[in-house]
Amino acid sequence: MQKIPTVFLRDPADRKRTTRDVNPGCEWVLAGEGVATRKYDGTCVLLDEDGVWWARREVRPGRTRPPGYRPVTTDEVTGKTQGWEPIAQSAYAACHVEAVSSGSFSPGTHELIGPKINGNPESVGTHQLVAHADAEVFDVPRDYDGLREWLLAHPRYEGIVWHAAGGRMAKLKHRDFALNGR
Repeated sequence: MQKIPTVFLRDPADRKRTTRDVNPGCEWVLAGEGVATRKYDGTCVLLDEDGVWWARREVRPGRTRPPGYRPVTTDEVTGKTQGWEPIAQSAYAACHVEAVSSGSFSPGTHELIGPKINGNPESVGTHQLVAHADAEVFDVPRDYDGLREWLLAHPRYEGIVWHAAGGRMAKLKHRDFALNGR
């Protein structure tokens, strides 16, 4: 699990805003590479190959890691470590139990969405798991102005995640533009 880079650089004076400058390493998105998929607004969980569920967890520097925590990467700028904790000890454990009762799932990452997740921006009636591999695919513009217009016209979506060869990923969120007065 790597933190997915935002397509455009953030404004150093206001990190909530993006600039028109492309984040180095994300030029491939504007070149038309990769597939654009829906970014769901929930919390990421993982079903591993052994059938064990994990919840994404970020640990700040100087904080104690939870029992059973599996660190994956540490952000060199913020010092935050991203990793996985056993789902049973996650704050979303009860929501997850409800979601998995609805069917069977394949190994991989999923987005846990529902009434008690992030204020339910997905507006669903029950807790559900959406496989990232099955995310809705979009045909979106590949330039700053076009992406800004598309995202602002689709406020229901948290954003877009592009997937390309070699596991490359990049993202843009609705709020990256909603806060920009440009």
